[in-house]
Amino acid sequence: MPRIRLEFTKSQYFVDEPGNWHLKDGAPKELQIELENYLNSLEDLEDPGSMNGVQIDYPYDH
Repeated sequence: MPRIRLEFTKSQYFVDEPGNWHLKDGAPKELQIELENYLNSLEDLEDPGSMNGVQIDYPYDH
């Protein structure tokens, strides 16, 4: 399944440096909020019993 490309990544203000996504000075406030919300959502992926945000039942059968 193809991944959806987020709107802020299509902006001329977006800088896609590996490990350092950010927006150039003068970026509209809505883009700043969208990027901040996206980056904050990435921090919630390491819950106990999950892998990349997907809940893993334990014990599991092989």
